[in-house]
This record gives sequence, structure tokens and C-alpha cells, in this order.
Amino acid sequence: DFLGWRNLTVIQDAEEQVRRLIPDFAIDRVPDNDPETFAMLADGKTQGVFQLESAGMTGVCISMKPTSIEDLTAIVALYRPGPMESIPRFVENKLHPEKVTYKTPLLEPILQVTYGCIVYQEQVIEIFRQLGGYTMGQADNIRRAISKKKLKVIESERKVFVYGDPEQNIVGAISKGIPEQVAQSIYDEIVDFANYAFNKAHAVCYAIVAYQTAYLKCHYPRQYMAALMTRRFAQITEITKLMEECQSMGIKTLGPDVNESYRVFGVNEHGEIRFGLSAIKGMGAPAADAIVAERLKNGPYKTIFDFAERVDYSSVNRKAFETLALSGGFDSFGIRREQFFGKNNKGETFLDTLVRYGQLFQQEQHEAANSLFGGTEAIEIATPPIPDAES
Repeated sequence: DFLGWRNLTVIQDAEEQVRRLIPDFAIDRVPDNDPETFAMLADGKTQGVFQLESAGMTGVCISMKPTSIEDLTAIVALYRPGPMESIPRFVENKLHPEKVTYKTPLLEPILQVTYGCIVYQEQVIEIFRQLGGYTMGQADNIRRAISKKKLKVIESERKVFVYGDPEQNIVGAISKGIPEQVAQSIYDEIVDFANYAFNKAHAVCYAIVAYQTAYLKCHYPRQYMAALMTRRFAQITEITKLMEECQSMGIKTLGPDVNESYRVFGVNEHGEIRFGLSAIKGMGAPAADAIVAERLKNGPYKTIFDFAERVDYSSVNRKAFETLALSGGFDSFGIRREQFFGKNNKGETFLDTLVRYGQLFQQEQHEAANSLFGGTEAIEIATPPIPDAES
């Protein structure tokens, strides 16, 4: 399921960021009944939570107030055309357990987990098995026939469910002590719902991913939101929504910076989210990786000239310099963005002379290192002047 895979990647990215704080953190070891996580969902703070961030799903979370992964599983299964009609009853029964009723005691062990409502395909199969005496295979066959709206099969099977069929070795609901009228009513309910019944195994998988994303948002919001923004950086509208959500959560989002940004969105030491370098339009991943790798190996870049002297020009070209200048990636060096495009008396921009300076510095550094004397002397090249502003 590609939708699920994408969110598993978001979870993995968030895990990696959390491990910078807690080295042994693993999402599969967090509690599956965290009260704070469910309280967050009940408050409608579902933006960025897998499967639950639409307005409709948020409304269901607010009204239902889920308290378990089982509840989230039901939400995933019910919030679709058809089953949605059962949501008000489901919510009412969950919030007021005394209102839950069963047409026969035999239904209680099957429907108790969903507060007396039929929600899953597996429940339909169990009703046929426990109340009608069907085998697993027979029950699944009729469940499929109902889902495909095979009217003749549906009507002929009603008699089998209620009265049984000796030839198929199906005893029928009446033989289980269920009154005929009640059996007919149960069959009606099955037919009404089985057209849309959702596979619980699928819903559980979605619910677990939903819970894990909610847990991360609740307890590690900065790391989770950074991971989410990384996976949506090409979607401007989504990034804007996530930035607004960060603001509502009291989390600052900052632009790119060569001394704080990673290739992807990340969290700095002040708990602020920094744009990832590769999220800048025109900045490729190889350039971003080279900038970060050099910084992690030899420390922060002290000045713009230090940056130019150290970056790998096989990955970081003139276009990357321009992109960083325009996006604010160099702002921390105290140089205004327009100054990078100011020209000298030869008509060259500071950006061009900066790149040429850095390349020449590295060339002489390389030649000195490979000279007969081993290159022990410092490289002396005049740094280009920084213009006051664009001319």
C-alpha cells in the first residue's frame, strides 16, 4: 500500500531525528495506550496525522474521543460512504455503553469491541459462523456475494441462514435458539452493511500507523513535523499548512542555513525547525549532502570565505551558491542577499568572484600539498571585496 509506505518513511525519518536526543528510541516500543496521544486526537489536533487529518475525520475524533487503537481502527473502517451512516450510533454507544444492545446474546462476543455495531467483514463472517453454523469458507463466500450485490444469491441465502440447509451441513439460526423474526432482522442488517464492510486487518494496519504518527506528533512534535515537511517539501500548499500548524504549536520554522540545515528538514539545538537544503528550489541533494558532510567533519563555516574555501566544487557549483544566497542560506554570515549580486569595477558579481576565489584557493591548496616541500605554509590569496549593495 503506497499510502502506508509513504507514512512509514515519515515515521522512520522522525525516529532518526528523535534518536539524536534519545539514541535507543524506537517507535515500535512506545506504549499503544498513551492517554496524552488520545487526548490530542480527541481535541481535534489531527493535522499531519495519517488518515485522520481531513475535516471529516477530525470531527469524528472530536465526537468519538478515541481511547484505543481499536477505536482508531473503527474510525478508519467507518469513515467511508455507506458505513458513515453508522458513525452516530457507534459514537453514542461508545460514550454511553449502557445504550449498547444485542438482538441476541450470541452477537455480544462478536460486536462488543465495536459497541454493538457491525463494522468489519470479519464480523460478518463470524455472524454467519456463530449464528448460522456456516464454515469459514461458506461464510466468506456469502459475504463476497453480498458485497458484489448478487441479489438472487442474497435472497436464497436468507432461508439458509434462518432455517439451515442439511445438504450443506448448515444448521441455521433458529436451531441456535434465535427467534425467526430476530434472525430475519439480523440478516437484513448484514445485507445493509456487508455491501460496504471493511477488512479489519487492513483497517488495523492503518490505525497503527495513524497512532504512531499521532504519538510522535504528541511527544516529539518538532522531529515529527520536520519529517513530515521533508516528505512534502515539493507540495507548497502542504508545506504552508504544516508551517501554520507549527506556529499554532509554538514551534518556530526557519529558513535554510548552511550552518544549521541538514539535507532534509531538521531540528536545531533551540528546538526550531530548519528548512532542509535540498528543499530549496534549484539545490540538488548532492550539493546539500556535500555542504552538510563538510560541516559535520570540520565544524561550522566561520565566514562566507571559509565556506567557499571548504566546499566540494564537484558537487557545489555556482548555481548552488546563487540558490543559497537568494534563499537566505548565507544570511548568518552577516551579508545582505543583494550584496552577492553587487558588481565590481570589472562588471563581475561578488557571487562570481567568490566562487572563483574558492576554486583557486582549493587548487593552490592541492598543489601545495603535492609539492616537494609538503605544503606546510598557509595559502595566501586575497579575498574579494564585498560590495555595499547591488549596483
